[in-house]
Amino acid sequence: MDQTLSGFGNVFVFLALGIVFVAGGYLTARMLRPSRPNPEKNSTYECGEEAVGSAWVKFNIRFYVVALIFIIFDVEVVFLYPWATVFKQLGEFALFEALVFAGILILGLAYAWVKGDLDWVRPTPNIPKMPELPAGKPDGSRG
Repeated sequence: MDQTLSGFGNVFVFLALGIVFVAGGYLTARMLRPSRPNPEKNSTYECGEEAVGSAWVKFNIRFYVVALIFIIFDVEVVFLYPWATVFKQLGEFALFEALVFAGILILGLAYAWVKGDLDWVRPTPNIPKMPELPAGKPDGSRG
C-alpha cells in the first residue's frame, strides 16, 4: 500500500513542479518584458496583412462533414493499431470483432456516400416547367 501512495506522491510532485515551472516562466517574462502599448501593436495581425471584413464568416457545411468523416476513420486507426500489434495472441475471434468494427464504419461511410454528403458539388434537380395556359379574359373566362 505504501508503494501505491508513493507512486501517486511522485505524480503529484511532478505535477506541482510543472505548475511552478510554467508559472515561474510567465512571471519572469512579465517582469522582464517592456510594456509600451500603441495602436499598431494592439491591432489585429493576420499574416502581415490588414484584416478585412468580419471574423464571423459562414463556412460551407461540407467542410465539417469531411472533417468529421476524417476524424471517425482516424479514430478507427487508433483503435485498430493496438489490436494489430497483438493479433496473433488474440486469435480468430478478435479478427471477427475487428471486421465487425470496420464493417460498421464502412457501412456508415456508404450511407454518407449514398446520401450525397461526400459530393462536393451537388447536382441541381432538373424540375420540368409547367406549360403555360392560354391567356383568358380578366374575369377568368376563356370564351
